[in-house]
Amino acid sequence: MERFDRLFIGGEWLAPVDGGLVESIDPSTGKPWAVVAMGGPKDIDAAVAAAREAFEGWRRTPGHERAAILRRFAELYRDNVEMLASLETRDNGRAIRESRMDVGGHPQTWHWFASLADKASGRTIPFDDTVHVFTTREPLGVVGAITPWNVPLMSATWKLAPALAAGCTVVLKPAEQTPVSSLALARVIEQAGFPPGVVNVVPGDGATAGAALVAHPGVAKISFTGEGETAKTILRNGADTLKRFSFELGGKAPHIIFADADVEQALNAATGSAFALCGQSCALGSRVLVERSIYERVVEEFTRRVGRVRVGPPLDPANHMGPQAHAAQLEKTMSYVGVGQDQGARLVAGGQRLQGSCFGDGYYVAPTVFADVAPEMRIAQEEIFGPVAALIPFTGEDEAVAIANGTPYGLAAGLWTQDVGRAHRVSQRIEAGIVWVNTYRFIRWSTPYGGFKSSGWGRENGLEAFDEHFETRTTVISTTGRFADPFAS
Repeated sequence: MERFDRLFIGGEWLAPVDGGLVESIDPSTGKPWAVVAMGGPKDIDAAVAAAREAFEGWRRTPGHERAAILRRFAELYRDNVEMLASLETRDNGRAIRESRMDVGGHPQTWHWFASLADKASGRTIPFDDTVHVFTTREPLGVVGAITPWNVPLMSATWKLAPALAAGCTVVLKPAEQTPVSSLALARVIEQAGFPPGVVNVVPGDGATAGAALVAHPGVAKISFTGEGETAKTILRNGADTLKRFSFELGGKAPHIIFADADVEQALNAATGSAFALCGQSCALGSRVLVERSIYERVVEEFTRRVGRVRVGPPLDPANHMGPQAHAAQLEKTMSYVGVGQDQGARLVAGGQRLQGSCFGDGYYVAPTVFADVAPEMRIAQEEIFGPVAALIPFTGEDEAVAIANGTPYGLAAGLWTQDVGRAHRVSQRIEAGIVWVNTYRFIRWSTPYGGFKSSGWGRENGLEAFDEHFETRTTVISTTGRFADPFAS
């Protein structure tokens, strides 16, 4: 069994003070595969103290020097892609072919944000010739980064890269279900030569370590990716310190296929996006809206293609889909299969847990498709976070938009049409932070990503993510040195 039994705090590998050691479960077998350190509130206190001590030096490090360290880290990251991808797959069950592709792109994110490290400039504000007004930007301070279990390394990259480029320091708390790859990442951070305390990694339970990080008065900002109810708890617990928050939360993305679309390409995207990450993605195209004139054709072809999805041990590169990441998620996914059937949706593929043979006691679910789903059904309204697609018919643009916007979420959306006017009309009516037209899941370091409505606050990636790590100072300097005596008459 592999051991990751130390926390990374202040540039040192330390045993937990009030946490402990836990076993991490391999979801492909349901059995332990690693022993992992978990921190508690005292460990969080130590990590925040280290980050605060490091902040004064890091914020004053010239931007080009911070950039050089970030670039060195990016190259070390590139050298360790296979190791990091394999550990993430073992910890959360994501197919290795996906993990390699995802993790292999992270170094470019680090390079892109490194290019911004010396560009945190303010602006001059014209007024009149009696004053000179300008702004400067100062890094916020310590950022508490709380990452999810589905994409620990991607989320860590999205949170750490802009924060560090801006001059902030970080305490990273990965999800308790999948902590291993983040501790392995800390080893690469150590090799890159970041000053001690600039990055600290403390896995732990949300109710203990996470709550301590959120409430800590020494933390200036919490960046959280996860579930909406947890975000509400974080907001309540952090309100007393008036810290900043950014939230990347759930989604129930509509994937709209109009009759004039290139249906072959639309199906490629719709089936691929419905089952990516074992169905465990906020941007999952889980609601497939299809114009009625082509609906039966799409249902038939969608169902046929699902039969080609190879489910099995995630470290086998031949497999497309692995297990659910943990036992609770398996139970949740299977419960929604029952909900869909009870509410009258037509199950046309999957719907069962896969056991025996190569599946053993792993948390595998067959890719599942429901047809004839009504927009108000729970499987069309609630985020399942499993490999369950809901096919919904519509007639015309207005109904498509109404169904697309008819959930509390607004993270992502996709639409397929060869009518350029429709592409513009519909994309601008959809309440989502990112809309893909004739493509899907195009997410890059320079493209802002985040949600409307219940899907979050703020943005990750792009200049927007960088800008969220600063305070703005306005300075007004008199050019005359004169200030009238208000009591002279």
